[in-house]
Amino acid sequence: MSLKSTLKFIIKHPLNKDNKIAALNRFLKWQFNTKLNPYPIIYPFTTKARLIVQKGMTGATGNLYCGLHDFNDMFFLLHFLRKGDLFIDIGANIGSYTVLAAAHYGVETISIEPVPATFRHLVDNISINHITHITTPLNMALGSTEGSISFTSKYDTVNHVATSTDKDTIDVKVNSLDHIVGNRNPALLKIDVEGYETEVLAGAQQVLQNSSLKAIIIELNGSGGRYGYDENKIHELLISHGFSPFIYEPFLRKLKKVESFESHNTIYLRDIDFIEDRLKSAEKVVFLNKSV
Repeated sequence: MSLKSTLKFIIKHPLNKDNKIAALNRFLKWQFNTKLNPYPIIYPFTTKARLIVQKGMTGATGNLYCGLHDFNDMFFLLHFLRKGDLFIDIGANIGSYTVLAAAHYGVETISIEPVPATFRHLVDNISINHITHITTPLNMALGSTEGSISFTSKYDTVNHVATSTDKDTIDVKVNSLDHIVGNRNPALLKIDVEGYETEVLAGAQQVLQNSSLKAIIIELNGSGGRYGYDENKIHELLISHGFSPFIYEPFLRKLKKVESFESHNTIYLRDIDFIEDRLKSAEKVVFLNKSV
């Protein structure tokens, strides 16, 4: 992300709009500190969770600048999940979503991250939050079948299954979500796999049919085109399983149904009455002195 895009993201973020100066000060302080201190810091993510942040971690530094990098989707997770649920974080990166679910609420979590260097950061965040007993980190990719696959490793949050034009790739294990989940009952999936969603869902037919699964946060931004996938087919698949696309307004705790997927994350939901009851009854969470 360019400097201009980063600053625009910071000042337009919903948790920063009432105090843009403070947000820009957080950005400048972080930039200054990383010039002097190359080491990671431990950031107080929520009142119950911490996050290890270091220079170059796009998603993690977004949390530092803005409280929650993915405002709508992360707050949906926080307002929806309850202790006793199972959350599956597919494309976990360093574990921002994992930490919110497992450290803040004690939710059992399976975290899947294919890139070994990033996976080590994920494990560190699990360890520092003392959630190893409820979190299962898996260093692998997901697809439709078991085997191995080539993967990029130098693009931070946008590492992806390699194409013929990618260089400096690594081989990683791949398995199906159905195999990983087995007879367990997930309530929420987060899928951020940079265009490989079609293959992930092809290996998740049993999971999609499981009535315990109420919500899927998925990023459909056109990246599937690099593999020849039509992301409209994903929309049709989820509709066929009873899901509908929504966006979430955390301040109002309201869901707004949309016609199709958004350019960033979209939340696909089923059993709306159940979900709305949870959203309305969830405890408030404080970020940047705002209780939401």
